[in-house]
Amino acid sequence: MNPTAFDRYHPAVALLYFTAVLVFCMAAFQPVYLVLGAFAGFTYSAYLRGWRAALRSLTWQLPLLLIVTLANPLFSASGSTELFRLGLRVVYLESLAFGLCMGIMLVAAMLWFSNASQVLTSDKVMSLFGNVAPTLALVLSMTMRLVPQQVRRGSEIDAVQRATSAARPESIKEKGASRLRQVSVLMGWSMEDSLETADAMKARGWGARAKRTTYRRHRFRARDAAALAVIAVLVAANAFLAWTACSQFSFYPTMSACTVWWGYLPYLALLLLPLAAQVGEDIRWRR
Repeated sequence: MNPTAFDRYHPAVALLYFTAVLVFCMAAFQPVYLVLGAFAGFTYSAYLRGWRAALRSLTWQLPLLLIVTLANPLFSASGSTELFRLGLRVVYLESLAFGLCMGIMLVAAMLWFSNASQVLTSDKVMSLFGNVAPTLALVLSMTMRLVPQQVRRGSEIDAVQRATSAARPESIKEKGASRLRQVSVLMGWSMEDSLETADAMKARGWGARAKRTTYRRHRFRARDAAALAVIAVLVAANAFLAWTACSQFSFYPTMSACTVWWGYLPYLALLLLPLAAQVGEDIRWRR
């Protein structure tokens, strides 16, 4: 993983930033805001994990987006612009657009959660919450590690199955059984790992003391306060602008039109702030 601009600051800066961005991604339900959030999340993910890994993740993100988009008109037949009919079910443009935005919101939230797990490592989470809420810090660090760990282990299991030519699935039924076997092995591996983790924590004296120390100390400096102030100003400005944009847009009964507006620029600045800081850091080191 590449070093990020957040490594120069206190972990509280990264925590505030990702919390604010995730809230905007899930609360600002407006097409332009959703597209900007997904675009910036994918771009930052490509920087953190590499373009190959980011493009590879599209193999499951795009189908998820398509499923959510197509499923919404089947459960919510609302709107005024009829597109076509599936038997007795009417598919409206507004319902389809709402499902598309729901899918984009889901993908954007997953992207930013993944980015946060790359930046807020376990030692940073323990540094933030270790003394205040050690159990919460442990749960957060383990949860943030769980998704990439499960994806990596699933890839390993799939690679082993494909390497065994005798057990290589050919028909649709065999492929389905192979996927079920892969999920079963992954769940068993995870349960065994959880037992080993519990034994290791008990052996190392987890819970013996109310407060825990960390092997890496983070000091709060003036530059951290300045970074928090900049993020707070951008968040406050975008909160008002996002509320204005969302209050003027509606999906039902007729979908509103998205127009060019200067209020999207501060939100884009907030989303691209880590990349901009990293570019400035790279230019400074090249001189």
